[in-house]
Amino acid sequence: MAESLFLEKLTQACGKKESLFDRSKGKYAVRSIFAGAFLTLSTAAGAIGADVINKAIPGLGRFVFPAFFVWGLAYIVFLNAELVTSNMMFLTAGSYLKKLKWQKAFLILLYCTLFNLIGALIAGWLFANSAAFEGLNKDSFIVKVVEMKLARSNELILLEGILANVFVNIAILCFILVKDGTAKLLLVLSAIYMFVYLTNEHIAANFASFAIVKFHPIADSVKNFDLANIFRHWGVTWIANLIGGGFLIGLPYAFLNKKEDTYLD
Repeated sequence: MAESLFLEKLTQACGKKESLFDRSKGKYAVRSIFAGAFLTLSTAAGAIGADVINKAIPGLGRFVFPAFFVWGLAYIVFLNAELVTSNMMFLTAGSYLKKLKWQKAFLILLYCTLFNLIGALIAGWLFANSAAFEGLNKDSFIVKVVEMKLARSNELILLEGILANVFVNIAILCFILVKDGTAKLLLVLSAIYMFVYLTNEHIAANFASFAIVKFHPIADSVKNFDLANIFRHWGVTWIANLIGGGFLIGLPYAFLNKKEDTYLD
């Protein structure tokens, strides 16, 4: 009987994640910190790149920022960091297929989220105090993006968050199912570029951009940048990402490959 590569990779991923979580929460935390930090690295570079290009050609920064940001996700998938939004697909599908219990999957997701945030906060503080961000002001690309996101309604955040994690987990599926290394990388980068260009809501990406702004003096001038509104935004985004990655990508692919021996992924 033919074997689904998707189910094989899913089983390996769920087993590896649950085993590490049970054996060493410290190591799991470090891998999650790396994921938050990696996205903050590419967010920071993209923010400065967008500002530089906008000075020469106003508006072009929106195309430039995603071109930098995409590499953060590439670092995560190739260097085995733990990102909550990709885990939403793996662990939701794994729970459906009884690879682990729902309660354990939810606990791992919360733990991963916390340490993704810690990684973003650490890296965000470092960048906010670096020379590159000395000139950050109310017209800077990253400041305008954060203001725009925090002004959104819960309904819009929900929609944008669902879309973001559909894109992200299309990238993850390409990473695990495509064999050629070059094609794998290009497909991952393409899906991530699209969601960032469209300003969809991704919880870990928002950790990164919000952290950089939070630790910079400009934070006091950013509209709606208060903790209650930030946590509202993050909470809705998290739920939306779970729907997009877990229920719209993970569950359907698990269903499509369960008890199937011909049309397999």
